[in-house]
Amino acid sequence: MAGFKHISVDPAIRFGKPCVKGTRITVGEVLGHLAAGMSQDDLRADFPQLTHEDILECLAFASERERRTIIDPAA
Repeated sequence: MAGFKHISVDPAIRFGKPCVKGTRITVGEVLGHLAAGMSQDDLRADFPQLTHEDILECLAFASERERRTIIDPAA
């Protein structure tokens, strides 16, 4: 998906999973920590290379991916 300047997808990094650009931290890892109740401040303390904008873009990326998901009601 284009338009995400903080997210990169590189087949050579983490098997092509979407990552925060310049890191090996996946969007899924960021979302998992947030879903488990970790605050953004705690997340940035554990991963000092993350910025507030990186975290927001992970959320936006996941939201856009979910919006594009097609569900087959016949399945």
